[in-house]
Amino acid sequence: MLNWLFNLEKKRKRLLDKAPAGPVRDYLASPFPDRNSSIDDTALLALDFETSGLDVKKDHLLSVGYVELRQNRILLDTAHHQIIHSKRDMSGDNISIHHITHDQAAQGQTLAKTVESILRQLQGKVLLAHHAAVEIGFLQQACKTLYGMAPVIPAIDTMQLARRRLERQQQPCKANQLRLFNLRKQYGLPAYQAHNALMDAIATAELFLAQLAHGNYRKPPPLKNFLLHP
Repeated sequence: MLNWLFNLEKKRKRLLDKAPAGPVRDYLASPFPDRNSSIDDTALLALDFETSGLDVKKDHLLSVGYVELRQNRILLDTAHHQIIHSKRDMSGDNISIHHITHDQAAQGQTLAKTVESILRQLQGKVLLAHHAAVEIGFLQQACKTLYGMAPVIPAIDTMQLARRRLERQQQPCKANQLRLFNLRKQYGLPAYQAHNALMDAIATAELFLAQLAHGNYRKPPPLKNFLLHP
């Protein structure tokens, strides 16, 4: 894990040398938070995408929601929700799940402006997501499409943190146990409307704070204890 953390910053610097001028270069120009810094002192961006499916090459982004965390507090005044422009046909299942209509998608913000906003918000922060591979995969694919390269993104995954906890306790993982709403229920957190990007981002932020509070730490642990790694 430590080698991966060192390589993360090295890869950022290598990519910075190759990055074209614009949003992805601006993002890579900001150093990542120090892996040894306290989690309390680390700025996070809880992020959630609603997508038409899970294949980053075939499916597309429908909406994004994000909110900042600083000093283990959710800054609701930073909360943002955006429907993303698309002229692609969506199935009835997609509309019934995400409640985003064809008209709303057609009038949404362009992918370029949306990704530029996300990268700007992520500068100097760590991405926080539930099942973060989805957010990382779609964001990197969008960057490849727009800028010809995918940035490296340090991230914390609340689902992986829950899995690690079960492994430490030598407990089996039951079906659907690691779903966001089921984990929130375990910590006594209220049920929110699912499949809304902003609500899911806030729900993830709250879950992370609950996981942190129940960690029984004698002092604030370092960021490296939480980072997603292969």
